[in-house]
Amino acid sequence: MLTFRPFKGFIWGMSVSTAPKTTPLFATPLVLFDVPDAAVLNAELRQVIEQREKIHPSVSKTNVGGWQSSPDMDRWGGTPAIKLLAFGRNLANRSTADRVGNAGGGPHPGYFAVTWGANMWANINRSGQRNEYHSHPGAVWSGVYYVDDGGIDADPSLGGELELMDPRGPVPLMNAPHLGFAMPGGLTAGATEKVRPKSGRMVMFPSWLMHQVRSYRGSAERISIAFNLTL
Repeated sequence: MLTFRPFKGFIWGMSVSTAPKTTPLFATPLVLFDVPDAAVLNAELRQVIEQREKIHPSVSKTNVGGWQSSPDMDRWGGTPAIKLLAFGRNLANRSTADRVGNAGGGPHPGYFAVTWGANMWANINRSGQRNEYHSHPGAVWSGVYYVDDGGIDADPSLGGELELMDPRGPVPLMNAPHLGFAMPGGLTAGATEKVRPKSGRMVMFPSWLMHQVRSYRGSAERISIAFNLTL
């Protein structure tokens, strides 16, 4: 087992008594947000989605089995859909910075207002159903909101996780696949990260990030709403 000890000594005549600092470069943001009063909103969204499934067949895109609506839920989803999309837009504003900044003063963090175009759609996955790897061309942010996690949050063995692929592909694994980087997230470099669904939680990430939904193995319904935000 490797044991790390801060280096103390001389480097080129300079006294050193501090530990090295590791800076993660080119980080990919993953935003998690638990929507307030989600139980009430989820009941309304579930009713709208189940009614839609009864009268409209599933589209066929990345879904392997399961039901996926047309991408215009903002039109047929009523007030609860518009409310959910407002949370998504607000979250994107808080997660977006202006590269130029105020009066040319440089990038700045925090709230930054953008008029986001959007589309959204509903998904229902039952036992054995999943979504293949894909990205969302033409958008800036993509997100998913869990109306019903299908029991996955309480029982991880049910699968159905959102799986995100390292955008660098397998490069970090090529020379020494048994080694990782000694930093947060370093052990999954070149592989994937998984996010377990939780009812009432919104997950948002850059639209170019490849992702999939793993097979759901429960006996209930895994209900989610996906959305894209565009300029």
